[in-house]
Amino acid sequence: MPPAVSQIPSVDEILRRDIAAAAVASHGRHAVVASIRAALDGYRRQFRGEPGPSIPRGEAAARIAAAAVAALTQADAPYLRRVFNLTGTVLHTNLGRAVLPEVAIEAAVRAMRHPAALEFDITTGGRGERDDAVRPLLCELTGAEDAIAVNNNAAAVMLVLNTLAAGRETVVSRGELIEIGGAFRIPDIMARAGTRLVEVGTTNRTHLKDYAGAIGSETALVMKVHTSNYLIQGFTKTVTAQELAPLAREAGLPLVDDLGSGTLVDLSHWGLKRERTVMDALRDGADLVTFSGDKLLGGAQAGFIVGRRDLVQACQNNPMKRAMRLDKVRLAALEATLKLYRDPDRLAQSLPTLRLLTRTVAELQALAPAIALAIQNAIGAERVLVNTVPCASQIGSGSLPLETIPSIAVSIEPKGGRNRMEPALRVETIAAAFRQLPIPVIGRIGKGALILDLRCLDDEPAFIAGLVDLDQSLRGSDGSDAASNLDSR
Repeated sequence: MPPAVSQIPSVDEILRRDIAAAAVASHGRHAVVASIRAALDGYRRQFRGEPGPSIPRGEAAARIAAAAVAALTQADAPYLRRVFNLTGTVLHTNLGRAVLPEVAIEAAVRAMRHPAALEFDITTGGRGERDDAVRPLLCELTGAEDAIAVNNNAAAVMLVLNTLAAGRETVVSRGELIEIGGAFRIPDIMARAGTRLVEVGTTNRTHLKDYAGAIGSETALVMKVHTSNYLIQGFTKTVTAQELAPLAREAGLPLVDDLGSGTLVDLSHWGLKRERTVMDALRDGADLVTFSGDKLLGGAQAGFIVGRRDLVQACQNNPMKRAMRLDKVRLAALEATLKLYRDPDRLAQSLPTLRLLTRTVAELQALAPAIALAIQNAIGAERVLVNTVPCASQIGSGSLPLETIPSIAVSIEPKGGRNRMEPALRVETIAAAFRQLPIPVIGRIGKGALILDLRCLDDEPAFIAGLVDLDQSLRGSDGSDAASNLDSR
């Protein structure tokens, strides 16, 4: 029998509970009433066909109120939650790529909080251009004649192709027809931009004569594409931009160099492998260079087009540019980030991306024991084996795909149950439990253990404090795992 009507509290009775009253102040009466009604329906269904509950009416009201408020709280939680990125990929696409520097955050908050001179020239009192927030800085830092910004590098490439090569041909090496995250391919971008792709060479070998033989009356431009997330090795041959520039110039064609991630500094100054810079690309003879703002540059998501003034202005005048433009918040953050590059001596301290990439093994080794001990205590020494192990981090987001950085990780390996009656934990269950913490912890699974790379752990007290909920998370985990399925490019 379902519970008797007299045993089921009314909506008004539940609303009088302190927890419900507090929820009304936070979420509004309409939302709380709807959640209470849903919880009441669940309460009735729970006992459908079963004997009625013997719990007192007041206690039932308290339980239903708690369930309703819990559902509201869960529904109100932000989708974009803070997480601990312990995957070992510094610029993790699925985890938001670059962490912004404090000056960029402050600039973005100012732009959000107050009116800003986005398209207003304070000097003349007339209309301004929003890209002027970053154009002078980009030209100063790269040596380019002109520059514009759009919402990401894919948009930058698409705008260039549509502006300079719509209805005509673009010549690209077959070995550079990349696919980035989400099955997004250069040939698809070119098709949408309205240009016809002309592939030259083979997957592993392309020669200068291949480009020369492909140039004809329908050719609009020659393009180089950074191979981003892969590297072809072995019997290979590529044509550099420096070699291509004279050929393109002789044919009267622009040379476009898509750097993908793009960097404004020589990373070898900090002991990292050198990545070709935007300045290198321009010195090599590229007429236009496209690159990202939220990868190695360490700023907000954006795409930049820098180079010859006439070509940049042609892109600026394309009606598509308006659909790709940046808002005041990102422009403010990017301006503040770019200004940090004026002081390269302190860049490793002021730019989080570079700071994380340059953390020493010794620094991480000093951090590891306290983290390992806290995890061991939270789960139990009889259930898991926790060790500090050497590992290798990667830059991510298509930067130096085969290069790794020595790092230190905490390895968590299932060991057994707390007693003979309790089954051993599965590593997937442990990974899922870490993801269910108040600040989810995202690691990677390898060789039967959960690996937590400490390179990007920037708040040790918050991490350790969150572990108090780990045992509860282990009990509530369904064991599903996504730690090893993330796209880190």
